[in-house]
Amino acid sequence: MNNSSKFFRNYECEYFPCHKVKNDDNFNCLFCYCPLYFLPQCGGNYTLIDNKTKDCTNCLIPHNRDNYEYILLKLKDKHNEQ
Repeated sequence: MNNSSKFFRNYECEYFPCHKVKNDDNFNCLFCYCPLYFLPQCGGNYTLIDNKTKDCTNCLIPHNRDNYEYILLKLKDKHNEQ
């Protein structure tokens, strides 16, 4: 599944990997900026700065190659709420 519609790894990016990981073989760059950031209940491992700004340094949800469907489901659920 290398560089498919669900997985993309950019070894040439100056920030790769943008999070500390033990093995970067499964590091997915497809969601470089997390599409779930705006969700209060994104499911990620984040902390709040000033009680309002997310610090997602310790979250790997968008960068795990197996979480593509999870992200799409969260976005779909949010859309259906509105």
